[in-house]
Amino acid sequence: MVVGSGPNGLAAAIVWAQAGGAVTVFEANQEIGGGARTAALTLPGFVHDLCAAVFPLAVATDFLPSLPLERHGLGWIHPPLALAHPLDDGTAAVLTRSGERTAEELGEDEGNYRNLIAPVVKDWAAITAAFFAPPHWPGRPLGVARFGLHAMQPARRVAEKAFTTVAGRALFAGLAAHTMIPLEEQGSAAIAMILAATAHRGGWPLARGGAGAITQAMAAHLRELGGEIVTGRRIGAAGELPDHEVAFADVGTAALAGIWGERLPRGYRRKLENFHPGPGVFKLDWALSGPIPWRAHACRGAGTVHLGGTLEEIAASEASSCAARGAQASERPFVLLSQASLFDPTRAPAGQHTAWAYCHVPNDSGEDMTQRIENQVERFAPGFRSLILARSARGPKELERGNANLVGGDIGGGRNSLRQLVLRPGWGGYRTPLAGVYLCSSSTPPGGGVHGLCGANAAKLALHEAARR
Repeated sequence: MVVGSGPNGLAAAIVWAQAGGAVTVFEANQEIGGGARTAALTLPGFVHDLCAAVFPLAVATDFLPSLPLERHGLGWIHPPLALAHPLDDGTAAVLTRSGERTAEELGEDEGNYRNLIAPVVKDWAAITAAFFAPPHWPGRPLGVARFGLHAMQPARRVAEKAFTTVAGRALFAGLAAHTMIPLEEQGSAAIAMILAATAHRGGWPLARGGAGAITQAMAAHLRELGGEIVTGRRIGAAGELPDHEVAFADVGTAALAGIWGERLPRGYRRKLENFHPGPGVFKLDWALSGPIPWRAHACRGAGTVHLGGTLEEIAASEASSCAARGAQASERPFVLLSQASLFDPTRAPAGQHTAWAYCHVPNDSGEDMTQRIENQVERFAPGFRSLILARSARGPKELERGNANLVGGDIGGGRNSLRQLVLRPGWGGYRTPLAGVYLCSSSTPPGGGVHGLCGANAAKLALHEAARR
């Protein structure tokens, strides 16, 4: 049995079904997908991704590419540029599928970028084997150690030591901000290096038709394997599950404690309670009358655009926005923006466009960030506001109502502190103290993102342990 139909829950179900096991997935909502869903949020004909929109880890890691998802309608779209990071002088740093071109575009920082990121690309298999699974001794320790030398450091320190130009430091800072912790914290450099390397390993693609195409294809493959999916069925307690040999929980730590309740030992429940949530996000989706008029031409060819200016600005934004509950969000937030309709005409009526953006806010924040986000877009694309036909705004509370796993608006399954990246949610990883019960959400290794690895790894572990019994 699987509770939750996000990519990780579907991945667990697929691996179990591939091994010949019977499996049923229970989803509380009427629609499957968790954080990988698509809907009409603004006007008729405009299609928006509810949460995830760009999928570097989906193609740079092993699990999803191993499935016949293209046969079930999934198509990947690669924009000309993975990422653009505009600056106030009208230029932009860019991240492309070519590591060489990315380095060359940074001018004086060409060699610095190559020295920092090329080893990550080279050692990708060793790094993902070591860090995208529960803690274990790596098979190729030298490559892992080379990565860890920089990755475990604060992103701000790495940016200031490794790069000399404003553009180089800003590009690295924007990548590091995906960690959703202050750039001065240990370990915040890791995600920046991983995300840069994913661009050169497989790109930062969009899913044709929207994020929901990924989970719909996964669901089709699961049904092909004999699995079942039940929607509109919330599992509030373990006793509500039919008889089963193994259960996988694609839910947050609080929900896991709620479902299995007193069956869990007190010490484990305390561990779940002490697993800290990450910051929330405030998300906007727009229906637009035309493409965003970026001042920096490079932004017009990028699937993703980072809006935050310099390293110093981004660090200041994340320091306040990623603080504890009750803190104030930044007045000039770092904004992550995706413009899928430039490359996927299925997203909007002919000649019109969509855009998707969010910024980080303290967990469970009630602040309305609409004006502040749009100020940042207008800063780098004068005239943007005149294109807005309609908008959808959702803060942490609205996001959690739509997906119970997004506690306080946390889209990452828990705070990405160095400790919680290693112990996620503890040494046991996917295991719980209950025989046959496994946690497989983004609160387990390797954490957030659409890659299915949490579910696939949990199911492989369950199969291994079942074979030993």
